[in-house]
Amino acid sequence: MELLARLAYFEVLDGIAVAVMLLSWIAIGWKIENPSPNNPSVSIIMADYRREWMLQYITRQPRIFDATILSTLRMGTTFFASACMIGIGGGLALIGNQEKLLGLAEDLTLDREPAVVWEVKILLVLLILASGFLKFVWSHRLFGYAAVVMAAAPNDADDPMALKRAKQSGEINITAARSYNRGLRSIYFALAALAWMLGAIPLIIATFMTSVVLWRREFASHSRMILLEGWKS
Repeated sequence: MELLARLAYFEVLDGIAVAVMLLSWIAIGWKIENPSPNNPSVSIIMADYRREWMLQYITRQPRIFDATILSTLRMGTTFFASACMIGIGGGLALIGNQEKLLGLAEDLTLDREPAVVWEVKILLVLLILASGFLKFVWSHRLFGYAAVVMAAAPNDADDPMALKRAKQSGEINITAARSYNRGLRSIYFALAALAWMLGAIPLIIATFMTSVVLWRREFASHSRMILLEGWKS
Protein backbone atom coordinates (compact mmCIF):
# COMPACT_ATOMS: atom_id res chain seq x y z
CA MET A 1 0.00 0.00 0.00
CA GLU A 2 2.84 2.37 0.85
CA LEU A 3 4.43 1.69 -2.56
CA LEU A 4 1.16 2.45 -4.34
CA ALA A 5 0.83 5.67 -2.35
CA ARG A 6 4.27 6.76 -3.52
CA LEU A 7 3.56 5.88 -7.12
CA ALA A 8 0.48 8.08 -6.95
CA TYR A 9 2.79 11.10 -6.98
CA PHE A 10 3.91 10.23 -10.51
CA GLU A 11 2.02 10.62 -13.76
CA VAL A 12 1.65 8.02 -16.50
CA LEU A 13 4.04 10.08 -18.64
CA ASP A 14 6.74 9.59 -16.01
CA GLY A 15 6.40 5.83 -16.32
CA ILE A 16 6.51 6.05 -20.10
CA ALA A 17 9.63 8.23 -19.99
CA VAL A 18 11.46 5.84 -17.65
CA ALA A 19 10.44 2.86 -19.80
CA VAL A 20 11.67 4.63 -22.95
CA MET A 21 15.01 5.33 -21.29
CA LEU A 22 15.48 1.76 -20.05
CA LEU A 23 14.46 0.24 -23.39
CA SER A 24 16.74 2.63 -25.27
CA TRP A 25 19.63 1.69 -22.98
CA ILE A 26 19.07 -2.00 -23.70
CA ALA A 27 18.39 -1.52 -27.42
CA ILE A 28 21.42 0.62 -28.23
CA GLY A 29 23.65 -1.77 -26.30
CA TRP A 30 22.29 -4.75 -28.21
CA LYS A 31 22.69 -2.94 -31.54
CA ILE A 32 26.30 -2.02 -30.78
CA GLU A 33 27.22 -5.56 -29.74
CA ASN A 34 25.19 -7.29 -32.47
CA PRO A 35 25.49 -5.10 -35.58
CA SER A 36 24.93 -6.09 -39.17
CA PRO A 37 28.01 -7.76 -40.71
CA ASN A 38 27.97 -5.09 -43.42
CA ASN A 39 27.86 -2.25 -40.90
CA PRO A 40 30.06 -3.16 -37.91
CA SER A 41 30.25 -0.98 -34.84
CA VAL A 42 33.49 0.46 -33.49
CA SER A 43 33.32 -2.09 -30.66
CA ILE A 44 33.28 -5.01 -33.13
CA ILE A 45 36.07 -3.47 -35.22
CA MET A 46 38.20 -2.94 -32.13
CA ALA A 47 37.65 -6.57 -31.09
CA ASP A 48 39.48 -7.67 -34.25
CA TYR A 49 42.27 -5.19 -33.56
CA ARG A 50 42.62 -6.65 -30.08
CA ARG A 51 42.99 -10.15 -31.57
CA GLU A 52 45.62 -8.82 -33.98
CA TRP A 53 47.39 -7.11 -31.07
CA MET A 54 47.78 -10.43 -29.28
CA LEU A 55 49.14 -12.11 -32.42
CA GLN A 56 51.74 -9.37 -32.78
CA TYR A 57 52.54 -9.52 -29.09
CA ILE A 58 54.01 -13.04 -29.16
CA THR A 59 56.78 -11.98 -31.58
CA ARG A 60 57.54 -8.62 -29.94
CA GLN A 61 60.66 -8.44 -27.83
CA PRO A 62 60.65 -7.13 -25.20
CA ARG A 63 56.97 -7.24 -24.30
CA ILE A 64 57.03 -4.27 -21.95
CA PHE A 65 55.06 -2.20 -24.47
CA ASP A 66 52.12 -4.63 -24.32
CA ALA A 67 52.18 -4.77 -20.54
CA THR A 68 52.09 -0.96 -20.42
CA ILE A 69 49.04 -0.80 -22.69
CA LEU A 70 47.18 -3.33 -20.58
CA SER A 71 48.09 -1.44 -17.42
CA THR A 72 46.68 1.74 -18.97
CA LEU A 73 43.43 -0.04 -19.78
CA ARG A 74 43.12 -1.20 -16.17
CA MET A 75 43.71 2.37 -14.96
CA GLY A 76 40.77 3.49 -17.10
CA THR A 77 38.44 0.99 -15.45
CA THR A 78 39.67 2.06 -12.01
CA PHE A 79 39.04 5.72 -12.78
CA PHE A 80 35.46 5.22 -13.93
CA ALA A 81 34.67 2.78 -11.11
CA SER A 82 35.85 5.42 -8.64
CA ALA A 83 33.79 8.08 -10.43
CA CYS A 84 30.69 5.89 -10.13
CA MET A 85 31.34 5.38 -6.41
CA ILE A 86 31.66 9.13 -5.88
CA GLY A 87 28.41 9.71 -7.76
CA ILE A 88 26.61 7.03 -5.75
CA GLY A 89 27.92 8.47 -2.49
CA GLY A 90 26.83 11.98 -3.44
CA GLY A 91 23.36 10.77 -4.41
CA LEU A 92 22.90 8.84 -1.17
CA ALA A 93 24.03 11.85 0.83
CA LEU A 94 21.47 14.01 -0.98
CA ILE A 95 18.69 11.51 -0.35
CA GLY A 96 19.62 11.45 3.34
CA ASN A 97 19.27 15.23 3.64
CA GLN A 98 15.70 16.16 2.73
CA GLU A 99 16.24 19.85 3.44
CA LYS A 100 18.96 20.17 0.83
CA LEU A 101 17.03 17.88 -1.51
CA LEU A 102 13.94 20.06 -1.40
CA GLY A 103 16.09 23.15 -1.82
CA LEU A 104 17.55 21.63 -4.98
CA ALA A 105 14.06 20.71 -6.15
CA GLU A 106 12.86 24.29 -5.76
CA ASP A 107 15.82 25.52 -7.81
CA LEU A 108 15.07 23.08 -10.64
CA THR A 109 11.28 23.42 -10.87
CA LEU A 110 8.46 25.68 -9.80
CA ASP A 111 6.38 22.69 -8.68
CA ARG A 112 6.43 21.90 -4.98
CA GLU A 113 6.57 18.11 -4.96
CA PRO A 114 7.15 15.89 -1.92
CA ALA A 115 10.66 14.69 -1.15
CA VAL A 116 9.78 11.11 -2.09
CA VAL A 117 9.42 12.14 -5.74
CA TRP A 118 12.94 13.51 -5.86
CA GLU A 119 14.28 10.56 -3.92
CA VAL A 120 12.89 8.15 -6.52
CA LYS A 121 14.34 10.21 -9.35
CA ILE A 122 17.77 10.24 -7.74
CA LEU A 123 17.44 6.54 -6.93
CA LEU A 124 17.05 5.78 -10.65
CA VAL A 125 20.34 7.54 -11.36
CA LEU A 126 22.02 5.67 -8.52
CA LEU A 127 20.82 2.30 -9.80
CA ILE A 128 22.24 3.02 -13.25
CA LEU A 129 25.53 4.18 -11.73
CA ALA A 130 25.64 1.02 -9.60
CA SER A 131 25.23 -1.05 -12.76
CA GLY A 132 28.11 0.85 -14.34
CA PHE A 133 30.27 0.37 -11.24
CA LEU A 134 29.78 -3.41 -11.30
CA LYS A 135 30.67 -3.53 -15.00
CA PHE A 136 33.85 -1.51 -14.50
CA VAL A 137 34.93 -3.71 -11.58
CA TRP A 138 34.39 -6.85 -13.66
CA SER A 139 36.24 -5.29 -16.59
CA HIS A 140 39.17 -4.45 -14.32
CA ARG A 141 39.32 -8.04 -13.12
CA LEU A 142 39.13 -9.42 -16.67
CA PHE A 143 41.99 -7.20 -17.82
CA GLY A 144 43.92 -8.70 -14.91
CA TYR A 145 43.12 -12.20 -16.18
CA ALA A 146 44.28 -11.18 -19.65
CA ALA A 147 47.58 -9.94 -18.19
CA VAL A 148 48.20 -13.23 -16.41
CA VAL A 149 47.46 -15.27 -19.54
CA MET A 150 49.80 -13.00 -21.52
CA ALA A 151 52.51 -13.63 -18.96
CA ALA A 152 51.93 -17.38 -19.34
CA ALA A 153 52.79 -17.27 -23.05
CA PRO A 154 56.25 -18.78 -23.78
CA ASN A 155 58.96 -16.40 -24.99
CA ASP A 156 59.62 -18.67 -27.95
CA ALA A 157 57.16 -17.62 -30.67
CA ASP A 158 57.50 -21.04 -32.31
CA ASP A 159 56.21 -22.80 -29.21
CA PRO A 160 52.64 -24.00 -30.00
CA MET A 161 51.48 -22.77 -26.59
CA ALA A 162 52.49 -19.19 -27.45
CA LEU A 163 49.79 -18.83 -30.11
CA LYS A 164 47.22 -20.59 -27.92
CA ARG A 165 47.89 -18.31 -24.96
CA ALA A 166 47.83 -15.24 -27.22
CA LYS A 167 44.41 -16.18 -28.57
CA GLN A 168 43.10 -16.88 -25.06
CA SER A 169 44.35 -13.54 -23.83
CA GLY A 170 42.82 -11.80 -26.83
CA GLU A 171 39.36 -13.23 -26.15
CA ILE A 172 39.53 -12.30 -22.45
CA ASN A 173 40.70 -8.83 -23.49
CA ILE A 174 37.66 -8.49 -25.76
CA THR A 175 35.30 -9.60 -22.98
CA ALA A 176 36.87 -7.04 -20.63
CA ALA A 177 36.46 -4.31 -23.23
CA ARG A 178 32.81 -5.28 -23.74
CA SER A 179 32.14 -4.89 -20.02
CA TYR A 180 34.04 -1.59 -20.02
CA ASN A 181 31.89 -0.26 -22.87
CA ARG A 182 28.74 -1.34 -21.05
CA GLY A 183 29.92 0.60 -18.04
CA LEU A 184 30.46 3.69 -20.17
CA ARG A 185 26.96 3.39 -21.59
CA SER A 186 25.64 3.20 -18.03
CA ILE A 187 27.30 6.54 -17.29
CA TYR A 188 25.82 8.05 -20.46
CA PHE A 189 22.31 7.02 -19.46
CA ALA A 190 22.82 7.98 -15.82
CA LEU A 191 23.50 11.51 -17.06
CA ALA A 192 20.40 11.29 -19.24
CA ALA A 193 18.37 10.14 -16.22
CA LEU A 194 19.27 13.37 -14.44
CA ALA A 195 16.98 15.15 -16.91
CA TRP A 196 14.03 13.52 -15.10
CA MET A 197 14.58 16.17 -12.43
CA LEU A 198 13.12 18.64 -14.92
CA GLY A 199 10.24 16.40 -15.94
CA ALA A 200 9.23 13.45 -18.09
CA ILE A 201 9.55 15.26 -21.43
CA PRO A 202 13.16 16.39 -20.71
CA LEU A 203 13.98 12.76 -19.81
CA ILE A 204 12.64 11.52 -23.15
CA ILE A 205 14.57 14.23 -25.01
CA ALA A 206 17.77 13.44 -23.08
CA THR A 207 17.32 9.73 -23.81
CA PHE A 208 16.93 10.42 -27.52
CA MET A 209 20.00 12.67 -27.62
CA THR A 210 22.08 10.12 -25.68
CA SER A 211 21.06 7.32 -28.04
CA VAL A 212 21.93 9.44 -31.08
CA VAL A 213 25.36 10.30 -29.64
CA LEU A 214 26.12 6.65 -28.91
CA TRP A 215 24.90 5.53 -32.34
CA ARG A 216 26.98 8.17 -34.12
CA ARG A 217 30.17 7.31 -32.24
CA GLU A 218 29.77 3.62 -32.98
CA PHE A 219 28.51 3.76 -36.56
CA ALA A 220 29.13 7.18 -38.13
CA SER A 221 32.18 8.78 -36.50
CA HIS A 222 35.36 9.91 -38.19
CA SER A 223 37.41 7.59 -35.97
CA ARG A 224 35.35 4.64 -37.24
CA MET A 225 36.23 5.55 -40.83
CA ILE A 226 39.92 5.52 -39.89
CA LEU A 227 39.62 2.16 -38.12
CA LEU A 228 37.93 0.65 -41.16
CA GLU A 229 41.00 1.42 -43.32
CA GLY A 230 42.89 -1.83 -43.63
CA TRP A 231 40.46 -3.64 -41.35
CA LYS A 232 40.53 -7.39 -42.10
CA SER A 233 42.91 -6.74 -44.96
